[in-house]
Amino acid sequence: MSEPGPVKWPRLIETEEEEVARLARFPQGSTWHELSKLPVLINEPEVRHLLIELPVANSDGHRMVVVPTVGSRATPVEGEENKLQRYGTHWECAIVASDHPRYPVQGYRISVPEAQLRRGRRLSI
Repeated sequence: MSEPGPVKWPRLIETEEEEVARLARFPQGSTWHELSKLPVLINEPEVRHLLIELPVANSDGHRMVVVPTVGSRATPVEGEENKLQRYGTHWECAIVASDHPRYPVQGYRISVPEAQLRRGRRLSI
């Protein structure tokens, strides 16, 4: 009979309050700091394939609507090995509407942090 391996503890996810505090530590005026001031509006289990208008405060006043398609791995909280950032995934998103000159609707894809997507507005057709 073989010896059992080491016990693997589940990773913990930071709380809503911890996430807001972490985002608020970024410099004032940064996208991350501005996100700390916004409520989470999208609570679905997954954002994949949702039509989401990004928060205006984080797009230089321009309107952008995206559809998340592919998510990357969640990010660990700095300094805490066993804790993941709440909404710490980055998503590859297709831009489906935009008045931003740098991000036109021409097949462009952008990487958007899930924390930003979750604070956006879900749209429906």
